[in-house]
Amino acid sequence: MSQPLSPLQIAESLTELWSPQVIAEVNDMYVKVAKTKGELLWHAHDHEDELFIILRGEFTLEFEDGSVTLREGEVFVVPRGRRHRPSAKEECLLLLFEQKSTAHTGSETTAATKSLADQLRWLNSR
Repeated sequence: MSQPLSPLQIAESLTELWSPQVIAEVNDMYVKVAKTKGELLWHAHDHEDELFIILRGEFTLEFEDGSVTLREGEVFVVPRGRRHRPSAKEECLLLLFEQKSTAHTGSETTAATKSLADQLRWLNSR
């Protein structure tokens, strides 16, 4: 990365919901942004934690034993192995930090699942 980036501006420019885009790499981690609205499927990441930072909007993480709602500027870590379902009633912009091995929807695969190639589109287009 040779120039400063604005995760918020990049997330605003995304046209596809629930399609995280890698904007940078830090050691063995990807820095991703996403535009969300509605629900993603229930899933877990057996070997990786996920860090969510809310850039704009409100975001809910449902768990089998409750839920947490995050607002702009808040941060939350979903521990590895914890089954969750992300959702947003209105458009929400996210910044995520994930290990490079983290699959979009964990071991669950549906039409909503984005491959690593899909997630690298923004970075590769630069």
